[in-house]
Amino acid sequence: MRIDRLDRVVLTVADVQATIGFYSRVLGMEPVESVDGCHGLAFGDGRIDLRQVGRESGPRARRPTRGSADLCFVVRTPLEQVIAELISKAVRVERGPGGSVYLRDPDGNLIELSVYS
Repeated sequence: MRIDRLDRVVLTVADVQATIGFYSRVLGMEPVESVDGCHGLAFGDGRIDLRQVGRESGPRARRPTRGSADLCFVVRTPLEQVIAELISKAVRVERGPGGSVYLRDPDGNLIELSVYS
């Protein structure tokens, strides 16, 4: 077997609308809604689906927990510009090693923004 790509990741969140607001305002992701009313965020070729704590349905992780994810996104923008943009949006930036910047979403998930040379 050879896996081609990751289609989506699912985050369990306390407040779906607050999460949509953060990811769209801070990271420029596009809010999406599926036919069955599930909410998510689209970016590039990927997607993040959102499940509200206590309202998880269908197949899911054994212990869906908010704030337990570490996500890394590759950005094409120079790192100094990424940092300036995050600061202008009042986002607390945790500068990482090398070509990465770290921040946290409203649920405490760790988000890494990385520039590959």
